[in-house]
Amino acid sequence: MNVHSMEALVCVEPGCMRLEQRPIPRPGAGEVLVRPRRIGVCGTDYHIFEGKHPFLKYPRVMGHELAVEVVEASPETGIATGQFFAVNPYLSCGRCIACRRGKPNCCVAISVLGVHQDGGMSEFMAVPAASLIAVDGLTLDQAAAVEFLAIGAHAVRRGAVTSGDRVLVVGAGPIGLGVALFASLSGAAVAVVDREAGRADHAASFVGGTAFAADALSDLGSFTGGDGFDVVFDATGNSRAMEQGFDHVAHGGRYVLVSVVKDSISFMDPDFHRKELTLLGSRNATAEDFDRVVAAIRDGSAPVDRLVTHRTDLRRAVLDIARWASEKSGLIKAMVDIV
Repeated sequence: MNVHSMEALVCVEPGCMRLEQRPIPRPGAGEVLVRPRRIGVCGTDYHIFEGKHPFLKYPRVMGHELAVEVVEASPETGIATGQFFAVNPYLSCGRCIACRRGKPNCCVAISVLGVHQDGGMSEFMAVPAASLIAVDGLTLDQAAAVEFLAIGAHAVRRGAVTSGDRVLVVGAGPIGLGVALFASLSGAAVAVVDREAGRADHAASFVGGTAFAADALSDLGSFTGGDGFDVVFDATGNSRAMEQGFDHVAHGGRYVLVSVVKDSISFMDPDFHRKELTLLGSRNATAEDFDRVVAAIRDGSAPVDRLVTHRTDLRRAVLDIARWASEKSGLIKAMVDIV
């Protein structure tokens, strides 16, 4: 390449983003140079901008929901220039106890693109060839949606959702929507709650579920005949909502925390034991989850095109992401386009 510098969108500190000129990275051993073409804006990115993410140091180039075009690859990778891929942004060590047990998503030394190291809100980036996910037949928007939907697919797998389960998803943002979708595809009856009624309605219609208002949680009993839900998922990023979620789990049920917050979470131990609840954390996703999502997009059961509501580019994202962090009305999924 003849050019040596690129633009990158940097979150310098909470509440402050700016475009910077940076050297184009040189790929190391086993890496390829790619050009991000679509970057999904995630709740994680808003939390980084707001200073609410527990695993982050500033400054940081955000962006981990990626559809990329290969610009430069060595022959031994078997990857051709011009190919399009999604990216698994969870870089694991391959040696720790989690990796040895097939759980690289919670690697002891995990490094997540856009969180622990710089991500894809830039004109170029170097990524491990092993992290590229084949997305033949998918559009760029669809490829960029694979990662956030994989988080939902992983959470549903953690919750062991099966046909006949009654599932409650609290929080109808993109992650909660992905959870609701894959719970529905697993055969469960799905209810969705969000403090914004429009988002709950959209998510419920998207998955064929039932929406409930956050200020009328007593109505949830009508969905289960008063039994509670077999599996409850929290995708709110709100500690109070996470604590309230315990109340909705049926006796013998499972509670899956997909959200991550800086706060301590507490619950009533007598109720926890009386119900013999199972409490699960769900972090990131694995190759199995990515494969499930790509297959669901290909066969049409995950209609991603209905989810993208907002668009921007790298330059306008400086202002747009800051605005979207607080103005969520009508926002489901925003995309940063790089052409």
